[in-house]
Order: sequence, then C-alpha cells, then structure tokens
Amino acid sequence: MNLKQHAKEHLLKNLNESGVFVDFTMGNGHDTEFLCSVAKNGKVYSFDIQEQALQNTKKLLDEKGHSNYELILSGHQNVKQYVKEQIDGGMFNLGYLPGGDKTLHTMCDTTLKAVSDGIELLKGGGVLVISVYPGHDEGRREGEMLLEYLSKYDRKYYSVMNCRMINSYDSPFIIAIEKYDK
Repeated sequence: MNLKQHAKEHLLKNLNESGVFVDFTMGNGHDTEFLCSVAKNGKVYSFDIQEQALQNTKKLLDEKGHSNYELILSGHQNVKQYVKEQIDGGMFNLGYLPGGDKTLHTMCDTTLKAVSDGIELLKGGGVLVISVYPGHDEGRREGEMLLEYLSKYDRKYYSVMNCRMINSYDSPFIIAIEKYDK
C-alpha cells in the first residue's frame, strides 16, 4: 500500500479547482504541488520552519508553473495567524524533512495545536489527512496522542478514520478527519 497515494485519495473527493487548502508540513513540496495542481483556481497555503523546505518547494512549484500558493516560513501551529478563511482540506506529513536534518521534526505539542486549529478551519465536507510515522520515538508519541485526542470528537459532526497495517506496529499510517456538511 502506498501511504502517500492513499492519503491523496481521501482528499480527492473534496478537492475542487477553486478550493482553499493547507499543506501543514511542506517538506520538499510534493503535497503542496499536488494540491496546487488540483486547486488551479484556488489557493494553497504551505508551512515549514526550514528555509531549505521553502527553497525546494518554490523550485518545484516554479518548474510546474504554479502561482496559486503562499509558502510560509513558520510552524504549522501558527496556521490561524495566516489562514483567515475556512478551508476545504489539508495534509500533514509528520516527521522530518526527507533528506534533511532528522533532529528537526514535528513535535506533539505543535502538531496537536495545528490539527486542532485545522479542524476548526474546515468547511463542512472538508477533510484533513495526517500521515503518521511511528518508526521513531516522537512519531510514535504523535500517533498515540492524535489517536487518543481525535477519538473524543463527536461522530455526529466528524468522521475520524485510522488506516494502518495491523501486522506491522511501526509502519506509517493515516488518520483522516472529515467534518460533516451540516
């Protein structure tokens, strides 16, 4: 199972050309590019704390001819300082920048705030997809924390799904949160 493709499939039903989306963890820009390519007449906000991530992403987006984005050098926990409108969806790819400094990675406290704020920003029918990597200590803690936190959301208003391999404890997994359109 390809984790990244599975995460994108959860978003595809809600992606529209004029939507507003957030890549909460920019990395090398592949999720940002995916969102930009679908939301051609919309807007994509993308966050990272590393200048290298912004440079890599800008290069990729320029090569692909995208202009419908805003790259933000700030932690995802600050999303509400930059995004003032409701969003159609968002993606989290927790962990560290591929090919980057592995000591710089997402952390439980900032991830929890970003997820909570992302859910508040969701429009009815909107979806957040979180890719969790429990193969390292902080990733395991993030996954456990998110599963516990999100299990408390009222199922009358939200659908929270966990998709994981049950025969491999430390394999990556996905959490998808859909806000019902009421």
